Amino acid sequence: MITSRRAWLALSVLLVGSAMSLLNSTIVNVALPTIRTSLNTSDAALAWIVSGWALAFGLSLIPAGRLGDRVGHKWIFFTGVLLFTLSSIACGMAQNETQLIVFRVIQGFAGGLFFSTVTVYIQLLFAGRARGIAFGIMGAVIGVASAIGPLLGGVLIQAAGDDYGWRLVFDINVPLGVIALIGALVFVPNNIGARATHRGLDLPGLALLSAALVGILVPLIEGQGQGWPLWTWLSAIAGLLLLVLFAWWEHRTDTRGRLALVPPRLFRHPAFSAGSVLALLFFAAFVSIFYILALLWQSGLGFSALATGLLSVPFAVGNIAGASFSGNLARALGRSVLLIGTAAVAGGLGWISIVLLVQAPSTLNGWELAVPLFIAGIGSGLFIAPNTQFIVATVSPSETGAASAVTATMQRLGTAMGLALVATVFYGLLAANTGSPTRAYATSSAAAIGICAALAAISFFLVFALPRRERREPSAGK
Repeated sequence: MITSRRAWLALSVLLVGSAMSLLNSTIVNVALPTIRTSLNTSDAALAWIVSGWALAFGLSLIPAGRLGDRVGHKWIFFTGVLLFTLSSIACGMAQNETQLIVFRVIQGFAGGLFFSTVTVYIQLLFAGRARGIAFGIMGAVIGVASAIGPLLGGVLIQAAGDDYGWRLVFDINVPLGVIALIGALVFVPNNIGARATHRGLDLPGLALLSAALVGILVPLIEGQGQGWPLWTWLSAIAGLLLLVLFAWWEHRTDTRGRLALVPPRLFRHPAFSAGSVLALLFFAAFVSIFYILALLWQSGLGFSALATGLLSVPFAVGNIAGASFSGNLARALGRSVLLIGTAAVAGGLGWISIVLLVQAPSTLNGWELAVPLFIAGIGSGLFIAPNTQFIVATVSPSETGAASAVTATMQRLGTAMGLALVATVFYGLLAANTGSPTRAYATSSAAAIGICAALAAISFFLVFALPRRERREPSAGK
């Protein structure tokens, strides 16, 4: 197949949006300690700044795809990027923690809007080997953007100072957003999906799922700081009940011939169900480590934001290396590339946890974490690019669009829930420790990252539920 030059130009524009979104998911971590100082925020507010963004991002992915099928994906991409850019400016101008959390949630919602269109356009514009190359490039861009975020954030804060540097972390999205907006108008075609566009959005399903997840996340984030009052337990129970109600509603919607937010038929494939849990757990594991390391390195050990950013360099290098080889290894080794990736992440994070637990905090300088971070980076790079294709390969070809959207949503929800979980463990142990502050930070960080390692280890075993090889599509000519 010969793919047109315009298709590659459109992909370039779409990837600018992807890079902006994923860069934003990690660059904020290194700014958290300076945000705490500048705005006098609470521990729970710091967790909401990160997990609220991820939750809103994940919840907007599926309805954005449905809406794109009706009005055209180009305008969903354009609207999402515009709203993301404006909310980034608002985040940079926030005067208190409430404003920042609200603007971050809006920013996350906007990110999910335009990010959902990228995989759709790859499906629409490419076929055969070119589609595989496009997905590989996308995986590399996602991995690199996510990995360099902490370093870029550290550089900005070091250059502008604590009071203004964290605001630049959000303002960096503005030039990228302008480039993406202009590029979208010029190069991105207004493809409208071929699925039944007369069927409406499942707004009740979206409301139920949103309420359920908020009901579960709120006590996880707020409970520790408030001593786990009765309302936190009632909220968690209500969230679980709402999840059951959501499952019933989706089944009812599907049996009536309407378009369910999460089609229940997908979960009739046991391998897809396991793959969805795999996506959730893996992203809960590896994304959370930069949140914990930023707090440890700056608030606990007194290093600068730039030093914290430099700490992520080995992970970034490993991520780039893993992503660059993931496509070829996936074709040669099948799902074994995912086994290698999850094993490397689990091993690297476990190594970090042990180092933080046994080494004197006063002697930590970052070099002792370089090798395990590099190993974990290679693992994440190997996993991120091919994991969606292997999970989607568990369902029939007619279900691939819905399966891709659900998988992407599970990844973002995993990020939100993982951050809430490790924050609960981290702050809980930190509050209970009566020893030296630096030792308390190191011990709490070791436990939190140990949980991340355990989640990655569980992910390793879930890989065996996926097909040995991803499904191949015949090349199509143009």
